[in-house]
Amino acid sequence: MMNAQISFLDGTFRLIHIPLQLYPNFLQPILQILLPQGEEDDSLAPEAEGLSIDNKHGFLNISITPVECSIVCHSNWVKNVFEPVIKRLPSNLSKTVTISKDTYLILSVISAGMDAGSRVMDLTCPLALAGVPIFFITTYYSDFILVPSKDRQTVVQVLLARNFEFDQDESAYVSPSAMSHVRGRSQSSDPPSTPPPSNVAELQVRTFELLKKRNVFPYISPNLRLVQCSGRDPSQMVDYSRRPSLKRHVSGNGHRRSWLDNVDTKLYTSLISVLAKQPRFLSITLALEDPPSLLLDREYLGVFGDSLVGDTEGDLVPIFLDLVNLPLEATGIVSGVAGKLIQEMGMDDTGVSSELSYLSTAQAGAVILSCEQSMKALEVLRPLLTQE
Repeated sequence: MMNAQISFLDGTFRLIHIPLQLYPNFLQPILQILLPQGEEDDSLAPEAEGLSIDNKHGFLNISITPVECSIVCHSNWVKNVFEPVIKRLPSNLSKTVTISKDTYLILSVISAGMDAGSRVMDLTCPLALAGVPIFFITTYYSDFILVPSKDRQTVVQVLLARNFEFDQDESAYVSPSAMSHVRGRSQSSDPPSTPPPSNVAELQVRTFELLKKRNVFPYISPNLRLVQCSGRDPSQMVDYSRRPSLKRHVSGNGHRRSWLDNVDTKLYTSLISVLAKQPRFLSITLALEDPPSLLLDREYLGVFGDSLVGDTEGDLVPIFLDLVNLPLEATGIVSGVAGKLIQEMGMDDTGVSSELSYLSTAQAGAVILSCEQSMKALEVLRPLLTQE
């Protein structure tokens, strides 16, 4: 059974591509957005629109991969924090940093009763068939889909056609819990409802033709192993015995409680330590409703000590697709690649679909599977994308 709740996060967002050789130039602004100062700092007022009243990001993703450094953050932070740094670079370097021209909306997806691979397919296929380009980020708790702001109405129509209903109390689109998770069951023939298999097959064909035409070849980074983890829930870490029973916004020394009072400082200190080293792979996602989510090179697990929860024994291998030669508005990449793997590897039958996740960055995509399944996935993808 499919049971999902999909909501638009507040604000508009942009994607930033930073070449790895320029990462040191951007470490300071990256740390600035990771560690937003308290509301009393007037110099941050313009950016603060991207924060909640307790100085938390509505959404932020910082990803350093073997392909690039990629940032997804609120449009205000791009304008006030990153653009000044880019303008200070020599022109031959500044033009290698790219900011998406379009702004994006972010869909937060909370689903139950669906494995990871099925979620990727069920959420991305209808949008691809409706011509909506997307970025997809799987985290420890949720899935997030970036869609162009101008396509909001199309996205809403796709959800309604999939029998989602808007729940005023939740401010979200909710699927009836009894909706069957079986493709092709929709009785409506109007697009963009559940497509007949031929449309999905056609979507996959177009996707691989485009990838092959643009010389996109799948590869893995030698000896790179990842774990998907989470920070601890801050609400479970607060020492309530120390908090005054009245005026809880005031700390024991009489000062206003700051952003740091509500986060795990050990986790953030560890993050700063790893970011300062320019890690080979680290993807951090902050979202208002979730503890921090990390997709992390196993090599750095020791830095975090006991500040992480989750499958720290995991052995995940990312398959990279360098999409620098594709326009941002290209559609169907996520659903086309994921769908082909699920189909060819018999994932639905073997239960391996539960392993598949996906990370979109500004100019690349990564299919993330267990070590064994990644090797099999490469065997599927390489013949499809080898130049003849």
